[in-house]
Amino acid sequence: MMKILESMPLDKGNLTAVTEFIFVGFSGLAELQVLLFVMVLSMYAVSLTGNVIITAVIKANQSLHTPMYFFLINLSLLELCYTTSIVPKMLVSLVSENGRISLWGCATQMYFFTLFGITECCLLAAMAYDRYVAICNPLNYTLVMSRRACIQLAMASWMVGVLVGLSQTTYVFSLTYCGSNRINHFFCDIPPLLKLACGDTSMNVLAVYLVALLFITAPFTLILASYLFILTAVLSMPSAEGRRKAFSTCSSHLIVVLLFYGSGIITYLRPKSSYSMESDKLLALFYTVVTSMLNPIVYSLRNKEVKEALRRVMDRITHPQRM
Repeated sequence: MMKILESMPLDKGNLTAVTEFIFVGFSGLAELQVLLFVMVLSMYAVSLTGNVIITAVIKANQSLHTPMYFFLINLSLLELCYTTSIVPKMLVSLVSENGRISLWGCATQMYFFTLFGITECCLLAAMAYDRYVAICNPLNYTLVMSRRACIQLAMASWMVGVLVGLSQTTYVFSLTYCGSNRINHFFCDIPPLLKLACGDTSMNVLAVYLVALLFITAPFTLILASYLFILTAVLSMPSAEGRRKAFSTCSSHLIVVLLFYGSGIITYLRPKSSYSMESDKLLALFYTVVTSMLNPIVYSLRNKEVKEALRRVMDRITHPQRM
């Protein structure tokens, strides 16, 4: 079937259908490929280890079976899937200089990358809502953020990711790709792929902006609104200790939001005149690898309950005779 597609002529001149792509990646930094490989592999290993540990610690400690940590487990799972959809192929390309990926492989990678990315946007908004209810409506917290409500919010986040990922991937790969098959990126992201498509892609570009506005900017706006109400409530607290505790429960989530959304908004919503593939690659490296590595570190270092749970787990491992 692939052989037939490779030789299938198109209506436009002598161009033939593209059935595989080649990642350009960081070929401009050829002398730093080994260093880049080691750095990315190290960050990926830290990300996997950190997110697995966070998940295991929460599961092992009954005191952490609360809505906030339920969402944190979902976030850790997302980070594991998010980076794994991108990094292994990137590492292979760096170490072997084999940047080839089939058309179907590219579509699959784009689908899962979009699915996990959009789901994380929605999940971070759900986590902000959880903090809003906890601080602004504490008396009704257990009623509003019941187990059923948490599961519904998490499932809604995942379903939005599935539907947006499917629609965007289908729309992008309904285009005809001909001529050059070199993707000026290290994974199958939408903007560099649209540059390789034949014909008018203006509607696809519009679709990218609409998705960014609806599922990146809108959740971010909800997060900002939640924190505006939280800030107002915290500042009105009479006790300095109460204000400190309230801020401490939000600080980790707020840092993660700024890391993830900051790079995402700059990448997908900045003016086209300032678009640069090299800067886009660096930003993509940040939000696909660096933020995933930092998230478990942020939650473990800035969260007293997680640190205490980690200490208990480590104590059980190092001193089993005390159990």
